[in-house]
Amino acid sequence: MPSATVNNHRPSELLSRLASSEPEVKLRALREVKNQIIGNRTKKLSFLKLGAVPAVAGILADSADDVIDCNNNDCNVNNNINSILVQSAAALGSFACGFDAGVQAVLDAGAFPNLLRLLSNSNEKVVDAGARALRMIYQSKLAPKYDFLQQKNMEFLISLLNSENENVSGLGASIITNSCETSLEQKALFDAGILRRLNSLLECGSLSQKDASLESLASIFKNNSEVVSKFAGPEIERPLGSIIDLLKDRYPRTRLLACMCLIVIRSTSPNLLQDIGIKSKLIHILIELLDDPGQVGDEAPFAFSSLIAQKEDLQKLALEANAIDKLHHHLQKGSLHPRRYEGILLALADMCSKLESCRSKFLSLQVLNLVTDALTVDSADVRTAACICLKSVTRSIKNLSAGYFINEMVVVPLVQLFLDPSTSVQVAALGAISNVVVDFTTHKCIFVQCGGMKQLVQLATSMESAVRSNALWALKNFVFLADNRLKESVFSELTASLLSSLICDPEPSVQEQALALVRNLVDGCINSVEFMFAEDGLILGAIGRQLQSTVKAEIGIQGMYALCNVASGNEFHKEAVMHQLFPQMVDKNQSFMINFLQSNDSQLRTATVWTIVNLTCRSSPGAFGRLVKLRNAGIVSQIKNMVNDPCVDVKLRVRTVLGQSMAFGDN
Repeated sequence: MPSATVNNHRPSELLSRLASSEPEVKLRALREVKNQIIGNRTKKLSFLKLGAVPAVAGILADSADDVIDCNNNDCNVNNNINSILVQSAAALGSFACGFDAGVQAVLDAGAFPNLLRLLSNSNEKVVDAGARALRMIYQSKLAPKYDFLQQKNMEFLISLLNSENENVSGLGASIITNSCETSLEQKALFDAGILRRLNSLLECGSLSQKDASLESLASIFKNNSEVVSKFAGPEIERPLGSIIDLLKDRYPRTRLLACMCLIVIRSTSPNLLQDIGIKSKLIHILIELLDDPGQVGDEAPFAFSSLIAQKEDLQKLALEANAIDKLHHHLQKGSLHPRRYEGILLALADMCSKLESCRSKFLSLQVLNLVTDALTVDSADVRTAACICLKSVTRSIKNLSAGYFINEMVVVPLVQLFLDPSTSVQVAALGAISNVVVDFTTHKCIFVQCGGMKQLVQLATSMESAVRSNALWALKNFVFLADNRLKESVFSELTASLLSSLICDPEPSVQEQALALVRNLVDGCINSVEFMFAEDGLILGAIGRQLQSTVKAEIGIQGMYALCNVASGNEFHKEAVMHQLFPQMVDKNQSFMINFLQSNDSQLRTATVWTIVNLTCRSSPGAFGRLVKLRNAGIVSQIKNMVNDPCVDVKLRVRTVLGQSMAFGDN
């Protein structure tokens, strides 16, 4: 007998019982399916593979069609049908809860419109079950998008929010959170009075209504300063006050959502919530919420990051609140949930992104050891976050100069991540190593010895443009101020043909970094300039072609600085640059130099004028001939118009060019 009972609970047996013609058998099977899959992803997958969702969706559809008005003889029948509706909706909601594969299966089975039908059922329990299931679906990005701009849809949404059933009103809020994306939708929701209703739910709604309203408000406010200003104005009573009050709520999730809503408001309209007391309160609450053992604690560091990101004043306040100490304390605990682990690392990254005092605190606590440990964990998101954290910490020129990071503890695991199966991890590791290899000491050989340099060259040929670009960025930094021997080893791995092809890569970001790498390669002694002439000047020709065709200032800047460095060489080098600047020029309109000198980008103007300075240096035998060519191309005339350039660097170099020109008798 025990074995028979066990068999009755197997997924395949339950599935056969769902097809029973006996309502009681079907109802018990629905309950059992629901109970088995709640919070159990493995069970959900097992039932999905057996086709349980279409079976349950079919029961829901049939039962919804069978609903009849309750009269003298039909009450029992209707009660059975309502019970089946409740359990089938609950089972579908359980499949969808926190499980995108389950959401997709529910949608594919056609259950969504039948769940919506339940909202108009006369039985409150059926309505509640339908609303719960739909809320589970609307927690996923796979949920059907709701068109707020259609009048009938807006009226239906308002009816949901005005419902006394908290799951129905919560569904309305969940629909907003999921589907409100454009400024037009945000404005339409405000104009329809939705924000006033959400605000009233904050004031006197249930716990779930308050939480759902806070999430909805954040979606409506996001990046829409006009809506935020209207909400904060006199049209709505105590608008910000009702949210601020919830910072003191007894429930951790409500406090977290209130913080997140206020962070969105502050990011969208920086002139609001400037009071230092509010800023400090947000920081302290989010740090405190890290102690929550559940999902709130997992999400708190992400909210903290969004609060302090790119804001030095808030990072300073957080430092004073011992945020780094507390984040470090949580890292030390070990056995962290991957989501929390990732969030703490990203919070540390944002803390160390701007202030040297924060980086010093990070290093003094020896957090670096824990972050490098995170480079080897199973979760790709955690590995990515660890790399991003290292990138922030290694922005410190003082600590780079001291050689703190170019050691095996940091370099070896980062290099190993170059071959990570996750592209996001590869890109993040390359971003971190780009800072590490700038290192101003003589320890760059460590990077070469562990195979880092050769792997960067290989990654420069990756199919992923982000990987190519970041690999070139790292190589650019690696050869920065390097001795000629190291540059030669890098160039021998790269080859002129590969570099020239990267300069002409289809992706502008790759072109820019390839040109920046060449710029650093040829910077320094005259021997470095010879790299440009390998394989019959392939690289030089590629630079010339890019400069003639580019419309992007960033590419022009790097290309001109590369030519500027070549033009600092001997006569042969200078003439080679002239050939690229004016190839078979017939008239001055053919020169891209004029466009560069007239650019709105001061860096491009600076690079172009500096190149001309090097070409017309008075100590060069051919300077006068080059000056004549520049004058005939209209370059000197344009230079004269730049004597009062708003950029000081440009102005100084313009005066140098004109001084050199006057030395050859040009007035």
